[in-house]
Amino acid sequence: MKPQATGQIVGNDLILTRRFEAPIEDVWTSVTDPESTARWFGRWEGDAGPGKVVRLQLAYEKDQPWTDVTIEQCEAPRRLVLVMKDDSGDWRVGISLSQTGATTILQFTQHLSDLALAGEVGPGWEYYLDMLVAARDGAALPRFEDYYPAQKSHYSRQA
Repeated sequence: MKPQATGQIVGNDLILTRRFEAPIEDVWTSVTDPESTARWFGRWEGDAGPGKVVRLQLAYEKDQPWTDVTIEQCEAPRRLVLVMKDDSGDWRVGISLSQTGATTILQFTQHLSDLALAGEVGPGWEYYLDMLVAARDGAALPRFEDYYPAQKSHYSRQA
Protein backbone atom coordinates (compact mmCIF):
# COMPACT_ATOMS: atom_id res chain seq x y z
CA MET A 1 0.00 0.00 0.00
CA LYS A 2 1.40 3.38 -1.03
CA PRO A 3 1.73 6.01 1.70
CA GLN A 4 -0.82 8.81 1.57
CA ALA A 5 0.26 12.46 1.48
CA THR A 6 -0.93 14.18 4.64
CA GLY A 7 0.73 17.58 4.61
CA GLN A 8 -0.78 20.97 3.99
CA ILE A 9 0.48 24.25 2.63
CA VAL A 10 -0.67 27.19 4.76
CA GLY A 11 0.59 30.48 3.38
CA ASN A 12 4.21 29.64 2.62
CA ASP A 13 4.48 26.96 5.30
CA LEU A 14 4.55 23.24 4.65
CA ILE A 15 2.96 21.54 7.68
CA LEU A 16 2.95 17.83 8.50
CA THR A 17 1.74 16.07 11.63
CA ARG A 18 2.46 12.70 13.20
CA ARG A 19 0.96 11.09 16.35
CA PHE A 20 2.84 8.88 18.78
CA GLU A 21 1.53 6.84 21.68
CA ALA A 22 4.51 7.84 23.78
CA PRO A 23 5.55 10.46 26.33
CA ILE A 24 6.72 13.80 24.90
CA GLU A 25 10.23 13.29 26.33
CA ASP A 26 10.58 10.01 24.44
CA VAL A 27 9.57 11.60 21.12
CA TRP A 28 11.88 14.55 21.85
CA THR A 29 14.77 12.10 22.22
CA SER A 30 13.90 10.57 18.84
CA VAL A 31 14.25 13.95 17.11
CA THR A 32 17.26 15.31 19.00
CA ASP A 33 19.55 12.49 20.15
CA PRO A 34 22.27 11.77 17.55
CA GLU A 35 21.95 7.98 17.91
CA SER A 36 18.18 8.23 17.45
CA THR A 37 18.29 10.64 14.50
CA ALA A 38 20.83 8.36 12.79
CA ARG A 39 18.12 5.68 12.50
CA TRP A 40 15.73 7.84 10.46
CA PHE A 41 17.43 10.99 9.18
CA GLY A 42 21.13 11.18 9.87
CA ARG A 43 23.67 11.42 12.62
CA TRP A 44 24.95 14.71 13.86
CA GLU A 45 27.96 15.84 15.81
CA GLY A 46 28.95 18.94 17.69
CA ASP A 47 28.03 20.98 20.73
CA ALA A 48 24.25 21.49 20.46
CA GLY A 49 22.36 24.46 21.85
CA PRO A 50 20.52 27.61 20.76
CA GLY A 51 22.69 29.71 18.46
CA LYS A 52 25.17 26.90 17.89
CA VAL A 53 26.05 25.01 14.70
CA VAL A 54 26.26 21.22 14.46
CA ARG A 55 27.26 19.02 11.53
CA LEU A 56 24.61 16.66 10.17
CA GLN A 57 25.20 13.75 7.84
CA LEU A 58 22.18 13.20 5.62
CA ALA A 59 22.31 9.42 5.76
CA TYR A 60 19.46 8.76 3.34
CA GLU A 61 20.46 11.24 0.63
CA LYS A 62 22.70 10.49 -2.35
CA ASP A 63 26.37 10.35 -1.28
CA GLN A 64 25.34 10.92 2.37
CA PRO A 65 26.54 14.56 2.44
CA TRP A 66 27.39 16.53 5.55
CA THR A 67 25.78 19.92 6.13
CA ASP A 68 25.94 22.62 8.78
CA VAL A 69 22.80 23.08 10.86
CA THR A 70 22.19 26.18 12.96
CA ILE A 71 20.02 25.65 16.01
CA GLU A 72 17.80 28.75 16.15
CA GLN A 73 15.57 27.59 19.00
CA CYS A 74 15.67 24.65 21.38
CA GLU A 75 13.06 24.51 24.12
CA ALA A 76 13.13 20.91 25.34
CA PRO A 77 10.92 18.97 25.05
CA ARG A 78 8.54 21.16 23.04
CA ARG A 79 10.17 23.16 20.26
CA LEU A 80 13.16 22.89 17.94
CA VAL A 81 13.92 25.25 15.03
CA LEU A 82 16.83 24.53 12.70
CA VAL A 83 18.32 26.19 9.62
CA MET A 84 20.18 24.08 7.09
CA LYS A 85 21.95 25.61 4.10
CA ASP A 86 22.76 23.86 0.85
CA ASP A 87 22.95 24.59 -2.87
CA SER A 88 19.14 24.99 -2.96
CA GLY A 89 19.19 27.73 -0.33
CA ASP A 90 18.17 27.98 3.31
CA TRP A 91 15.89 25.32 4.82
CA ARG A 92 14.22 26.62 7.97
CA VAL A 93 12.39 23.80 9.72
CA GLY A 94 10.62 23.57 13.03
CA ILE A 95 9.33 20.75 15.16
CA SER A 96 6.74 21.36 17.85
CA LEU A 97 5.64 18.67 20.28
CA SER A 98 2.58 18.59 22.51
CA GLN A 99 1.22 15.85 24.73
CA THR A 100 -2.36 15.07 25.68
CA GLY A 101 -2.79 12.00 27.83
CA ALA A 102 -0.58 9.24 26.40
CA THR A 103 -0.43 10.80 22.93
CA THR A 104 2.31 13.11 21.68
CA ILE A 105 1.65 15.17 18.55
CA LEU A 106 4.61 16.21 16.40
CA GLN A 107 4.01 19.13 14.07
CA PHE A 108 6.71 19.71 11.47
CA THR A 109 6.85 23.04 9.63
CA GLN A 110 9.10 24.25 6.83
CA HIS A 111 8.80 27.80 5.57
CA LEU A 112 9.02 27.68 1.78
CA SER A 113 10.73 30.70 0.26
CA ASP A 114 9.29 29.60 -3.09
CA LEU A 115 5.94 27.76 -3.22
CA ALA A 116 7.03 26.11 -6.48
CA LEU A 117 9.24 23.88 -4.30
CA ALA A 118 6.25 22.32 -2.53
CA GLY A 119 5.90 19.41 -4.97
CA GLU A 120 9.55 18.50 -4.49
CA VAL A 121 9.91 19.13 -0.76
CA GLY A 122 6.58 17.82 0.58
CA PRO A 123 7.08 14.18 -0.42
CA GLY A 124 10.59 14.23 1.04
CA TRP A 125 9.39 15.30 4.47
CA GLU A 126 6.52 12.79 4.35
CA TYR A 127 9.18 10.15 3.73
CA TYR A 128 11.43 11.31 6.57
CA LEU A 129 8.62 11.58 9.09
CA ASP A 130 7.42 8.09 8.14
CA MET A 131 11.05 6.97 8.59
CA LEU A 132 10.84 8.40 12.14
CA VAL A 133 7.63 6.45 12.78
CA ALA A 134 9.13 3.22 11.41
CA ALA A 135 12.38 3.65 13.36
CA ARG A 136 10.47 4.21 16.59
CA ASP A 137 8.26 1.16 15.91
CA GLY A 138 11.17 -1.07 14.89
CA ALA A 139 9.46 -1.56 11.52
CA ALA A 140 10.96 -1.77 8.05
CA LEU A 141 11.97 1.65 6.75
CA PRO A 142 9.89 3.02 3.87
CA ARG A 143 11.25 3.51 0.36
CA PHE A 144 11.57 7.03 -1.05
CA GLU A 145 10.32 5.77 -4.43
CA ASP A 146 6.89 5.23 -2.83
CA TYR A 147 6.68 8.96 -2.01
CA TYR A 148 8.17 10.72 -4.99
CA PRO A 149 6.86 11.45 -7.56
CA ALA A 150 3.56 9.86 -6.39
CA GLN A 151 2.86 12.63 -3.84
CA LYS A 152 4.16 15.53 -5.90
CA SER A 153 0.75 16.57 -7.25
CA HIS A 154 -0.76 16.67 -3.74
CA TYR A 155 1.64 19.47 -2.83
CA SER A 156 1.84 21.19 -6.20
CA ARG A 157 -1.96 21.62 -6.25
CA GLN A 158 -1.90 23.33 -2.86
CA ALA A 159 0.87 25.72 -3.85
